[in-house]
Amino acid sequence: MLAKIGLGVLALVAVLLVGIPTRPAAFRIQRSATIAAPAATVFAHLEDFHRWAAWNPFEKGDTQMKLTYEGAGGVGSSYHYVSPSAGEGRMTFTELRPAERVGVRAEFVKPFAATNDIEFTLQPGANGVTVTWAMSGNNNFMGKAFALFVNMDRMIGGQFEKGLADLKALSESEARQASAAQPVAAG
Repeated sequence: MLAKIGLGVLALVAVLLVGIPTRPAAFRIQRSATIAAPAATVFAHLEDFHRWAAWNPFEKGDTQMKLTYEGAGGVGSSYHYVSPSAGEGRMTFTELRPAERVGVRAEFVKPFAATNDIEFTLQPGANGVTVTWAMSGNNNFMGKAFALFVNMDRMIGGQFEKGLADLKALSESEARQASAAQPVAAG
């Protein structure tokens, strides 16, 4: 009986060792939301790491997260984070095109080492600006194995949806306040 169980376990391990490397390495996860606010208002929340805690679900509410900021702002500025729940990593601005695009290199140290690209694109339209939050990269063997058991698109994408909803609420509130503060033109 134990021999059959052992053979079954060996067969499962063999299938995994053969199957995992054949899984695609490249991935892209993205979500979008339309925000009824000027692109410049939204961009202001994206271009400043100090403002991310107000809308970023990976930081928001994590009272144990320790953040260390480097740089005076702009491309090359970064922050390092350490948290019992989020792990450890560094985010670095790689591109900042006002009211259009923000590029970030995400270096994850713990619990799994990986380097991915994050981008926020802003597309103005009739109803405001459509913001797309995307992360792309290549999974190593461990990443591919993890993805066999966890739906990364659903897990990470769900966090992107929460963050975009908070970014929307924050930006739309600021846009309403700015509009209310505008003097009314005499007719």
